[in-house]
Order: sequence, then C-alpha cells, then structure tokens
Amino acid sequence: MRLRAKPVFTHLLLLSTALAAGPVLAQGTTQLDALVVDGGGTPGGYAQVQTSAGSKLSVAVTKIPQSVSVVTRDQLDQYPNASAAQVLRNTAGVSTETYGTDADTDWFYIRGFQAEQTGVFMDGLPLYQTGFGTFLVDPFLLEQVEVLKGPASVLYGGASVGGIVNFTGKRPRDERFLRTETGINNFGNAYIGVDGGDVLADGDLAYRVTGKLSGGGWETDKARDLRGVIQGSATWSPSEQTELTVYGSYQNVGLVHTSSGFLPYVGTAIDAPGGVRIPRDLYYGEEGFDRYDRQQVMLGYELEHDINGDWSVRQNARYAGVNLIEDYIYSGGVLTGSELNRFAFGHETQVGTVSIDTQLEGHFTTGALDHALLLGFDYKHYGIDERQGFAAVDGLDVLNPVYGAAIPPLFYYRDDVITMNQAGFYVQDQIAFDSLILTLNGRYDHVWTAIDNRMTPANSASREEGNFSGRVGLAYEFDNGITPYVSYATSFNPSLNTDAAGNLFRSETGEQWEAGIKYDPAFFDGLITASIFNINRNNVVGPDPSNPLVQAAVGQVNVRGAELEALANVSDFTLRGALTYLEAEVLQSAGATPAGNSPVQVPTLTASLGIDYTFADGAFEGLTIGAGMRYLGESWADPANTAKVPDAALFDASLRYEKDDWGVALNINNIFDTSYVSSCQSLTSCGYGAGRTATVSLHKSW
Repeated sequence: MRLRAKPVFTHLLLLSTALAAGPVLAQGTTQLDALVVDGGGTPGGYAQVQTSAGSKLSVAVTKIPQSVSVVTRDQLDQYPNASAAQVLRNTAGVSTETYGTDADTDWFYIRGFQAEQTGVFMDGLPLYQTGFGTFLVDPFLLEQVEVLKGPASVLYGGASVGGIVNFTGKRPRDERFLRTETGINNFGNAYIGVDGGDVLADGDLAYRVTGKLSGGGWETDKARDLRGVIQGSATWSPSEQTELTVYGSYQNVGLVHTSSGFLPYVGTAIDAPGGVRIPRDLYYGEEGFDRYDRQQVMLGYELEHDINGDWSVRQNARYAGVNLIEDYIYSGGVLTGSELNRFAFGHETQVGTVSIDTQLEGHFTTGALDHALLLGFDYKHYGIDERQGFAAVDGLDVLNPVYGAAIPPLFYYRDDVITMNQAGFYVQDQIAFDSLILTLNGRYDHVWTAIDNRMTPANSASREEGNFSGRVGLAYEFDNGITPYVSYATSFNPSLNTDAAGNLFRSETGEQWEAGIKYDPAFFDGLITASIFNINRNNVVGPDPSNPLVQAAVGQVNVRGAELEALANVSDFTLRGALTYLEAEVLQSAGATPAGNSPVQVPTLTASLGIDYTFADGAFEGLTIGAGMRYLGESWADPANTAKVPDAALFDASLRYEKDDWGVALNINNIFDTSYVSSCQSLTSCGYGAGRTATVSLHKSW
C-alpha cells in the first residue's frame, strides 16, 4: 500500500502551526544546534553568524536565495566527542546515521538525496568520496558547519542535487588563547582535546594548534577504537592588504568495528518468527579478522589580497589523502531461525585529491544598482586506487553467539584505478536595488573521467563531457526583518558507475525550484525561516534488480518538500526547532525501484524541538538545563514499497555549568534508551539507531 501524497503547501501550514506550539510543548533537545542563523542580530547571539556556503562570499544567510543552516562553534561545544553526522542530527532537511551507529563513516541525506559522497566540502573545497575512500572530519577541528540545501553546482561544480555540507576549519586568532577539554561516556569511550594559539610580538604572524585523542568502547559488544588527530595553521599578514594562511592536519584511526548496520528487516524493525529480535549490541564480526587502519592527511593554503578596497583576489588550495586498509565480517542480511548469515570482506584503498580555487571579488555601482561580483576558476583532481574481495563465512547465532569461524582466502572481484579531473569557470553577480536583491549565477565545467580496470582491462572506460549550471534568485528585504525569496537552480554530478559492458553512465543532472521566507526580528535575537521546494534528479543510477553487482539507469527521482527552522534567544531561554516534510517519488525507472514508488531511506517527516534555560543570577548562576525531543518519521524499507521502517520519538536532556573560565556538562541522548531502526536500504540492510548515550565533559580556558 502506497502512502498518498498531500499538497506541500498544506503541510507547510501544519508545520508552521506545530512550530508555533513549540515553546508550549517545551520538548526540544538541548543539542538542536544545526539551525539557520543570520549575519545580523545581538552581539554574541546565534544570529550574528555569517556563511560563505551559499555564495562563496561571507554574507548574511538572508541574502542567499536558498535555505542555509549553520552550526556555530558554541553549538558544536554542546556535542562533546560527537561525529560530524551527530552534530547534524537536528538540521531541517538533513537525516543522518542512515546505516545506524557507525564508527568509520558519516552517513547523511539532504532533502531526500544521499550526500555524504558527493556533497562534502571543507573550507569551500571538495572532499569527494566514492566507495570506501571516505574522509573523516572531527568536529573538534571546526569553527562551524554549513549546510546549503539544493543544487550547489553553480559554485562548486559536481555535487549532490540535494545539497552540500561545508566544514569550516579552525584558523589562528589575533590573540593568545588555550582551551582544554576532556570527557567520557557510559560506554567507556573517553577523549582529551587541546586547542591553543598565539600572536608573535610584531603581530604579523599568528598560529594555532588543535589536537584530540580519543578511544574506548562503543555500544556494540567488543567494539572499540583509538584515534588521534592534530591540526596546525599559521597566518602571515605582511601588510594590511595581504594575508596568507597555511594549514595541515594528520589523522590516524584504528578500531574494531561497530556492527549495528546491514541487518535484516525481519529481526530488527519487526520480530522474526518465534519472537526473535537481533540484539542492538550484537557484534557479528570476528576479532581475529577485524581490522581497520586509517591514515588521513590534508595540506593547504589560503591567500587573499585586497587590491584597492573594492576589488580583492584570493586563492585556496588543498591536497587531501587517505590510506585505508580494512578487513571486516559483514552481515548478509538474512536471518534463519536465530542464525545470521555472514561474509568476510576486505579492501585496500588509497585516495589522493588536489583542489584549487581562484576568485576575483569586486564591489561597484552602476546607476542605482549595487553589485557584488564574483569571478572564479577552480580545478579538482581526484584519484582512487582500490582492491576489494570477499568470502563466505559461517553464520552466527544472534541469541547465543559463538565466535572463531574460519576465514577462507578472499576472492578479489575488484581492482581498479579511477581518476577524475574537473575544471570550471563561474560568475556570480548579486545586484541590490534599494531593498531588492537579484542573484545571478552561471558556470561551465569540463570533466574528464577514466577507469583503469586491472582485472578486466577490456572493461576500462573513459568519458569527457561538459556541463552548464545556473541559478537565479530574487529576494526583498523589508524593514521589519522579513525577506521573502524565490530561486531556480540547476546541478550536475559526474558518474563513476559503469554498466555491464563497462561503459560509464552519463552525469546526473538536477534542478530545483525553491520559495521561502526568512525573518530576522529586530526585537529579539533569532531567525525563523520557512521554505518549500521541488527537486528533480535525472540520469540516476542504482543496482540492477537482476544483478546487484551491476548498475542500471534508474531514470528520474522527484522530491517535493517543506522545511521550517527557528532559533530564538529570549531573556534566559533559548528555543530551537526544526521540521521537514518530504514527498519522494521515482518518476522514471529501469532499476530496482519501480516508477511511482518512493525511494528507500527517505523519512516523510522529521522534527525536533528544544529549550534551554540559563540561570542568570542567584545561587544557580551559570547553570543551564535543557530538554529536547527528536522525531524520525516512517520511511520505506524496500524499493517495492511493501514494508516500512517504524517511526521513533527520542528524548534528550542536558545539564551544563559555567563559571569563570571553566565548565562541566552532562549530556544524555535517547534518555529512555529507545530501540529503533534508523533506516533500511533494503529488506536485508537495516541499521539500528544509537541507544542511550550519556557523556560527562569538562573544559577550561587558560
């Protein structure tokens, strides 16, 4: 039975009504920290933050003709030892941890489309990912996280049509500072972090060093990790017009895997025959075989020169590399009685990517029009060398696991080198006429892609193609702080998938219509935004239903939806909320999902509400208490739309105390330890969401 869609505008009204009731319900999570914020507002408040994700220029969110959310550093500090996916849990339009608890990959969808591979950027430069060649970003190294929703190709080239996440790394300050932080959770996973910097005596050189070491247990039995990361940066300012920042980071991760994903629908979302339910903390691997060794490095620079006050030029460049060796026992996704079938998998992956972006920015006037012009050229080289193999392994009784299965030699089915080169020219003109803002973008990209298949040389392939993308947006800033806007944007995303004959598929393309309102009130610190949108994704590729190891053209997918986000600092209260409604449908299909059905892993409704109260004086001065609720709606568990993943309501709480230059906090997520499935890619691949996690942390500024 299919869920019939209701008009998007009707649901937008329902969402608006629900958010208006938020302060009455007072059920929001303390950590609803990924919310739209604005460039104006009270100093020190959330609404003063600016973003560069939507225009490559640092501007207020109200001036971007698309929806943008920002997680500030103050908000990130409320997520001690969290992953990048966890800090985005409560962002409107974003669903995270789609494969359950995972220690080595940050999974997330934006507006109904998978985005962790082609939608990840850092400091405005791509961290393109494919296969197992993933990059891990620790939020402790970040200044903020920005989410641009909808097509971003006009600025960044190939990217997910649903949107992108841009991580902004910490940089030197114009002052001496030092912050230390430590904590531990109920699974015995502890961390310690240090972040400090200084300015040399003449003031021309500043530096910053940030490091973190963490490790311990996880929710899954036997799982554990040890990881360390260090990041250094230095800024040289030889004159008031010129500034050069160089930076680098190194990360090393070793772990025994968590195993809450890739499980069968029957036995997780619903009971198996006989009432069998797979334990959420089941470890279905083999410790003697389990291996995960990651080394990741990034090196880059940011150069900016102010030419004459109206014109400036900048160049950002970075090399990022990953060397990853992994051996793991995967669930086969079939439960027979209480026995779970399994297979061994191993891979060796090396990734290297070079990105460079050169920009010319100018501000000038033509008659009554004020222009903010951006001209740019960027280049990306991506290369991945990967080898993958598998072997059948004896099953495991989920109710009485006995380990020690023999691991036969792996059968290697993939051994190839993939390279992609992308060069793009782009232009953006943001034109202001009184209170009217017109944003015009155009870009042309040329992409060269090649696959060197070392196992079957005849199936090696290459493709060269060009793509245009554009955006036009119109907004009007009223004096009362209300800014309505409308925009149309297109995108493309090069494909690295091949058909059965070894031919590369054409690049995906996409388009989005969006309309919304952004409200920056003058009488309190905060921002409220509402948007409706319609996205088409074309040339989609997915597994062939007759052979899952072969890709097939899926065709076209449509997502319509509405989002509502709000944040307000009123007196001693901080109120936060986020609501998302999505209608997803496959319009044309030649793959596993029939036309007319909805894609898997896309919840129809997600919501979060939160409230914090801070005692400003008296005996409890400096104490903040918070409570919250997260709601994850139903989603389809199979392409045929015969089974649904049940919805879940999760409650969080926190207690924080700040005094002078130190602070202590207790954060509890999923306080009632609700067992739920976050999503299913198929009836043989579902993932448990995280159970109760309590973290005690302590920090001090020196």
